[in-house]
Amino acid sequence: MGKARELDHETGSSEERQSAEERPSATSGLVEQVIEEVRTFIHQNHLGAGAMLPSETTFADRLGVSRPVAREAYRALAAVGILDVGNGRRARVAVPDASVLSLVLDHTVHIKQLSIQQIFDVRRTLELRTVSLASLRRSNEEAATLLNLVDDMRRAAASPNDVLVVDIAFHELIAQASRNPLYSLLIGSFRAATRQTFHIGWQSRRTVESKLESINNHQRVADAIAAQDTPRAEQAMSEHFDSAINLLIRAGVV
Repeated sequence: MGKARELDHETGSSEERQSAEERPSATSGLVEQVIEEVRTFIHQNHLGAGAMLPSETTFADRLGVSRPVAREAYRALAAVGILDVGNGRRARVAVPDASVLSLVLDHTVHIKQLSIQQIFDVRRTLELRTVSLASLRRSNEEAATLLNLVDDMRRAAASPNDVLVVDIAFHELIAQASRNPLYSLLIGSFRAATRQTFHIGWQSRRTVESKLESINNHQRVADAIAAQDTPRAEQAMSEHFDSAINLLIRAGVV
């Protein structure tokens, strides 16, 4: 009987000593530990975008965790745009990208924690600043490209999907020309919201003349940036957003 109890005790102890990685809460903690270690490694070694990282195994051995835990940490970092992970090659530091923030904003709108009008309010504020900086800092090539994008918009006027693509490129190029990478990230994050609202606004422009006026708004912005006329650029962008916001309000988008 004593031996049986001793055996039961040993069995129980063995079960209690399960690998922490088999418990979901513990696994999550180990993954977070690897994530923090990878981020610290990147920062302490001053790694830039495109720099190669040590293998998953290296971090697993360093922290005493399994390779699957390290792999999950790498995947989590890739999901938020910190690592670029591909099959058959070493992970690299990712180039900053707006897609993750764009998904967060889109999700926030869909669960009604943020309205389209609130997004436009913030976007209007940001783009008045980017157009101001772009008018001062743009290159000749960027100025020419903006004008060409307006021409593309005119040619695509009968195809809303094509106008949408050009519209996104137009505003993101202005952010790029501001020479502040954070503006590029923030303006890029509005892609999903733009795709969600563009067709509503475009369809609210019921006449050809009204659609052309929207394109002319972009023309005025591009012309002012090309002329490096900051006050005119800000005024043109302000009028562009006022027009777009008013259309959405009339369409019932709040």
